[in-house]
Amino acid sequence: MRIGSTGIAPGGQPTRVGLLDGLLGLLSHDVGIDLGTANTLVAVRNRGIVISEPSVVALDSRTKRVLAIGAEAKRMEGRTPADITVIRPLRDGVISDFDVTEQMLRYFIRQVHDRYAQVSRPRVIVGIPSGVTEVEKRAVRDATINAGARWARLIEEPMAAAIGAGLPVMEPSGSLVVDIGGGTTEVAVISLGGIVVSRSIRIGGDEMDSDVVAFARRQYNLLMGERTAEEIKISTGSAYPGERGDRTVTFRGRDLLTGLPRSVEVGGDQLREALEPSLAQIMDAVTETIEETPPELVADLMDQGLVLAGGGALLPGLDRRIAEVTQMPVHVADDPLTCVVRGATHVLEELDALGRVLVSEQLTRPPR
Repeated sequence: MRIGSTGIAPGGQPTRVGLLDGLLGLLSHDVGIDLGTANTLVAVRNRGIVISEPSVVALDSRTKRVLAIGAEAKRMEGRTPADITVIRPLRDGVISDFDVTEQMLRYFIRQVHDRYAQVSRPRVIVGIPSGVTEVEKRAVRDATINAGARWARLIEEPMAAAIGAGLPVMEPSGSLVVDIGGGTTEVAVISLGGIVVSRSIRIGGDEMDSDVVAFARRQYNLLMGERTAEEIKISTGSAYPGERGDRTVTFRGRDLLTGLPRSVEVGGDQLREALEPSLAQIMDAVTETIEETPPELVADLMDQGLVLAGGGALLPGLDRRIAEVTQMPVHVADDPLTCVVRGATHVLEELDALGRVLVSEQLTRPPR
């Protein structure tokens, strides 16, 4: 066993490293993290959410030195010279650049601890998609430990979202949560502290933005940036007819035929058509999950309905669209963007009662 990681010598006695680690822990806050593709949220036990920043990092292209993280880096996106690169270190809910993710996590953890940043060793619970591989789980855990955590555990995002939304996850009744994030959509039926049936698809807000870009290119020969597409989706997008009236939006970009700037007025129904490929896959994931749910739990779901969480839950009309498809009540969680991080932090506060909802210990134990 690696002594420095646990503080216990082979004979069972605490080591000086372990005692020091415990002392440093007294200067640390327990932290819950929603490590999202689009945004990272950090909450502190008994204090609530303290950080909500885009999961974006700006690097010097030559030296690979980090220049900005979070909102500051997001403002640079699409506007940088050749010697600055803006990246998202997570794609589809999983780490795509380990080193940059580690630096981003270290930055956020130090932001939480202010004057004790250099010696803080917090306990951390991180939300992960339910469909990730063992290697991807290990990568998240290792990045968190390397970023300064003395103790890192993982929780599946639909479970964390259900806890954050106040669903009775430990009761012998079915709860259905649909968590639509930037990179993934998680659909899960939960009962007795475990996930009974789940679906994880790599479709989320980012894919919707790509749908808008592809629509503009296909229909109008217009090349549009994904950041512009995201702004259009937020301001005018909908999932159900009539949700935003007859509002129109202006597509701005470069004409692919002339190479010159051009703008086009687009109606809300056309924008809904643009979003349809991603929305259809989300509907399929929800219905397939319900089809695999045991009959007794389906009866519970028909009474209680399902809960929408994540940023995608804010898309107007999505609740009506899912209700029409499933013939079940659909509720949007209070503050759906923060459900996962609130759930992770609540587990930290009630670790004895809720510890079993965490991903299996064997996946988070340090290597021998």
